[in-house]
Amino acid sequence: MKPLPSIDFLRVGLESSLLLSILGLLLVASGFLALIGINIFELLIGRRLRTPAPGPILAEAALPHVLIQIPIFNEPEMVAGALEAAAALQWPRDRLHIQLLDDSTDDTSHAAQKVVQDLRAQGVDVLHLRRADRSGYKAGALAAGMMRNDAPYIAVFDVDFRPPPNWLRVVVPMMIADPKAAFVQSRCEFSNYRTNWLTRIQGMMMDAHYTMEQATRYRAGWLFQFNGTAGLWRREAIVAAGGWSGDSLCEDLDLTVRAEVAGWHGVFTMEPVVPGLVPEKVQHWRVQQRRWSTGFVQVTRKLMKQIWASDLSFRLKASASLLILIQAFYPCAAIATASVLGGIALDGGDATEFMPVLNGFAAVVAFVAISLTLVPYLVLRRGPLYQYLLTVILLPPMMIYISLSNAPAILKSTFGGTETWKRTPKSSTLATTAPTSEA
Repeated sequence: MKPLPSIDFLRVGLESSLLLSILGLLLVASGFLALIGINIFELLIGRRLRTPAPGPILAEAALPHVLIQIPIFNEPEMVAGALEAAAALQWPRDRLHIQLLDDSTDDTSHAAQKVVQDLRAQGVDVLHLRRADRSGYKAGALAAGMMRNDAPYIAVFDVDFRPPPNWLRVVVPMMIADPKAAFVQSRCEFSNYRTNWLTRIQGMMMDAHYTMEQATRYRAGWLFQFNGTAGLWRREAIVAAGGWSGDSLCEDLDLTVRAEVAGWHGVFTMEPVVPGLVPEKVQHWRVQQRRWSTGFVQVTRKLMKQIWASDLSFRLKASASLLILIQAFYPCAAIATASVLGGIALDGGDATEFMPVLNGFAAVVAFVAISLTLVPYLVLRRGPLYQYLLTVILLPPMMIYISLSNAPAILKSTFGGTETWKRTPKSSTLATTAPTSEA
């Protein structure tokens, strides 16, 4: 048999990689299509499949001890606001305990000391914890803090998030009402949503994530993740799941999955909303996305086998798999883009052969993107329709950009490589309320 010329081998390789990457993208898309289908089904039957129970009305004397943990690393401009927001939570002073988990290497600790002293003088129980090293990163800090306090409920807030004063009054009863609830996750808003085109894109993505993905997963009884902030955990569930682990960059997803395997589940609530920040520069957003993508790969490597070997129902196993595989979008999109460009180059710049694939994929992407983002945009009153159209058009190119940018790190993690936890720089200007609707 006459051997194929090298250019034919290259063509076969590009076509094979394109096919595999498209199959991966369709797998990811299937999860989103299922969520869209659930929303359509709820619309047809005229009710939600499930809503969180408001919980009992607790007498003041019956309110439990709650620990607020605020992990921080080199963010001196944020620390005062974070501590003051935690201290302003409407909860009995003798049962509200605050920990600043400070792994900083700059002057953040000096900035924090005065705030801590002032709050203590006001009768607030605040503990400023410093570790000798950053072992385990955020997970290690959270675990170290747990060893210093035995409160049955533990709230976690990243330093740029500001819970409203009534937050505990709403979420603690929800936890008490459901004895198998491992955590309550609040919807997050972003105070700098309208700063520039990048924050608008992120805000649109985050609205879709919380309103269409997290909320729908919860209502359908699927696994949904704790987002690492704006959530209340039950200590018993953390312990049952094996505690915080620093062997991935997504300690929040890791603990979520292990808690589900151990027989627990989460509760998602749309209100009260907790405002925070999104990165305002592309390079900072890239750092955040790279950490998340790498962490999801690490969790997949660690827990996929455990998920399918567990006693979970097939529905939960499938929903957990779709959740932790969601970041496969990025390497698949990167490989598909490179394969198409390579194929077009081999054809002398003629894209005719690839147009059916490109058109079909574009149609799926457009349907998923609009279905996931338009409803939150309208329901949350984010602004006029033309502003939505201008923003949603920018989504695909930005997703392709971040796919190409982060693909090497993701592939490295797929084959066992490690990454260092890197903080996402945020703006020093932080509003304490959620963004209001535009005129």
